[in-house]
Amino acid sequence: MAALANQLNEDLKDAMRAKDTLALSTLRAVKSALKNAAIGQGGADTVLDETQTVSIIRKQIKQRQDSVEQFSKGGRSELAEKESAEIAILERYLPAALTPEEVSAMVQAAIAETGASSRAEMGKVMKIVQEQSAGRVDGKTLSQAVMQALS
Repeated sequence: MAALANQLNEDLKDAMRAKDTLALSTLRAVKSALKNAAIGQGGADTVLDETQTVSIIRKQIKQRQDSVEQFSKGGRSELAEKESAEIAILERYLPAALTPEEVSAMVQAAIAETGASSRAEMGKVMKIVQEQSAGRVDGKTLSQAVMQALS
C-alpha cells in the first residue's frame, strides 16, 4: 500500500481516538473516494499509486473550494467555514507545491523539448509538464503558464 494511503489510515485512527468529528468525516470521505477510484480501475483490491492518490485528494479539495464559494454566495458562512477547515485538513496530504519560478522553468523546458511554438501544440507541452509536476501544482495553474509561454 502506498505511503500516503497508510498515512491517511493512521490519521483516520487518530481522529477516531481523539473524537475529532471534522477530521474523521473528512478522512472518511477521502478514503471513500480512493476506494471508488480503485474499484473503477480494476476492483476493490487495486492499489492506487501516489500520483493517483494525490490527484484524488486535489479533486476533493477542488470540490470543497467550489462549496465554499457557493456557501459564501448564499450567505451560509458557517458551512463555508466548515468546508475551509476540511480543505486545511486535506492540504496536509499534498506534496510541497512548486513555486511559480519552478513552474515557469518546467514549462520552458517542455516547450524546448517538444519544439512547440503555438497554442495549437499546447497539448504536447501539457502532457510533459503534468508528468513532471506529479501533482505538485494544479492543472489550471499549469495550463495558464503554458498558454502564457506559447502566446
